Amino acid sequence: MSREEFDQARSRLDASKRSVDVTTQLELYGLYKQATEGDVQGSRPGALNIKARAKWDAWATRKGMSASEAQQAYVDLANQILEG
Repeated sequence: MSREEFDQARSRLDASKRSVDVTTQLELYGLYKQATEGDVQGSRPGALNIKARAKWDAWATRKGMSASEAQQAYVDLANQILEG
């Protein structure tokens, strides 16, 4: 998996304007953050900050996943969305 393939998948997904459910959006977010920044850092946001907490949790579920694994999973999910 090359960084170029990862970037192309992101660009194609952004350009597609496909409607994606919130669960899938969070999965994409978690994979993207893991691929680009590594393991989640900082404290988990409080319960009243629902959006930030959901995003943090989506990223935290990928803890320990390598950048290349996260890139491949992102590309696979993006292709699945675009194909279907």
